[in-house]
Amino acid sequence: MATTPHILILEARYYSEISDLLAQGAVAEIKRWGATFERVEVAGAFELPGGIRMAIATGKYDGYLALGCVIRGETSHYDHICNEVARGIGELVIRHMAPIGFGVLTCENVQQAMFRANPEQKNKGREAAVACIKMVELAQTLRVTG
Repeated sequence: MATTPHILILEARYYSEISDLLAQGAVAEIKRWGATFERVEVAGAFELPGGIRMAIATGKYDGYLALGCVIRGETSHYDHICNEVARGIGELVIRHMAPIGFGVLTCENVQQAMFRANPEQKNKGREAAVACIKMVELAQTLRVTG
């Protein structure tokens, strides 16, 4: 990497135990790459795009990592939240050329989410961190400024 990237980990805390596992995998990977990071919390997944947009405006970060979980319930609320979070983050990536790792789990139940979040199992926090760091590297290689 050209310079040591500074990553913002934005965590939706609605399912805090799942968020903690996602963050555990992500932090280990970020450290492995030699990057620095800050962790900031938001209430739930819906707040992730807005929080990242605020962070982009500060100019303090090279990349962003969105971590959280949405679990299907009895109503269509799940679909609306999942769609809006993905749309919002995708829009930020394109509009602001922001390197964002998408670590928002969309699961049918808590058991699925725990399996995907656990660093000893699926380790989706690590996967999202790798995606973020690789996009930061690409931006540095291409000398992209947001």
